[in-house]
Amino acid sequence: MMAARDLVMGATRRQSVGRPVAKRYSPSRAGMRPVAASQQAESGAMSARELLKDLPIAFDLDGTLVDTAPDLVRALNASIAPHGLKPVPVADVRAMVGRGARALIAKAYEREGRALAEDVLQDRLDHFLAVYREAIAVESRAFEGVETVLDSLAGAGARLSVCTNKPQALAEALLDALKLAGRFERIVGPEGAPAKKPDPSHLLAAFGHEPAGASVLVGDSEPDVLAARGAGALSIVFEGGYSEKPARTLGADRLFTRFDELETVLLDALSHAGR
Repeated sequence: MMAARDLVMGATRRQSVGRPVAKRYSPSRAGMRPVAASQQAESGAMSARELLKDLPIAFDLDGTLVDTAPDLVRALNASIAPHGLKPVPVADVRAMVGRGARALIAKAYEREGRALAEDVLQDRLDHFLAVYREAIAVESRAFEGVETVLDSLAGAGARLSVCTNKPQALAEALLDALKLAGRFERIVGPEGAPAKKPDPSHLLAAFGHEPAGASVLVGDSEPDVLAARGAGALSIVFEGGYSEKPARTLGADRLFTRFDELETVLLDALSHAGR
């Protein structure tokens, strides 16, 4: 793997400028139903399978692959309730998750106009992680269609990884519990990179190298889009995920609303990118 400095410099050199407004896939507008890569007709000179062969595709975890909010909110409220804070609703947590557990706890305090000293924040974080670790996949579930699309992409030769701001051990434990871990070549939390998303070095660590050709990050929030842009990768955003801002405002290359659309959206983005 390249040194951290080389990864970041490489990402900076490849950063793209003036990306087009994201396209939202619409089967009705396109006049067709989403299809698996193995069924996709040839696109220009290359078939779908050729487009996906050896393509590095990294996925965000929380809010992209898995709906983790119910278990996260249980752990969050357990860590803040003893200190006089009101419970945070699940719907609010979905818009607070993208930058990691430390930021999640800080935002819970900010909601009530309270600041935290660093040592106090660390204490709350330790409590949160202890509660969460003990029951990491009680209500968390992969979004509908995730397993099918991962299997299809891997079957077409894509190189799949996870790029998450969730602590490495927790990410691995969650994916193991949901029987998803074996579908990925690597799972990279913030400890496995020089810096976490939105820094592009995190995404390049998930790819395992600086890709010579096209690469993709499938995510749900601004840190994902910024990391992809910095690494010269295509960004494809799931509109049903966890984002502080509306997905259409993030500047992603493409948007999708269901995982049975993802391959079609991905192939369209690749064909327009000249893969």
